[in-house]
Amino acid sequence: MAKVWSNRFESSLDPFIQKFNSSIKFDKTLIIEDLDSSIAHARMLGTTKVLKESESAKIIDGLNQIKNEYEKGLFDPSYPSEDIHYSIEEKLINIIGELGKKLHTGRSRNDQVGTDIRLWLRKKIDEIDKNLLELQIS
Repeated sequence: MAKVWSNRFESSLDPFIQKFNSSIKFDKTLIIEDLDSSIAHARMLGTTKVLKESESAKIIDGLNQIKNEYEKGLFDPSYPSEDIHYSIEEKLINIIGELGKKLHTGRSRNDQVGTDIRLWLRKKIDEIDKNLLELQIS
């Protein structure tokens, strides 16, 4: 898949800089949150009729397939994928075709990152709360 910035320059980035810029190692921490938020976003796009409900359903099915493959160890996003969002989008397009590109309708990458981090933090806060309660009880 072409990089976001690829149409802006005549030549590609030095491989060292590409690897340096890649956040995929950290982003893998957020993969479940990214898939969950993408599923919710696709559902909203169908409910609000921005996409046909059949398109929304096909995107959701593709995202659920990616989630299942990840949980079974059959999908392991890694470099040269730039980040988790492009890795998932590329996989989705491979599964359902060009329709996969419509997932990002009405949502920026900044929205995705912010939502993913908030969901991840929410889970971690719940874990900390549980651990504190267990500590208080013991």
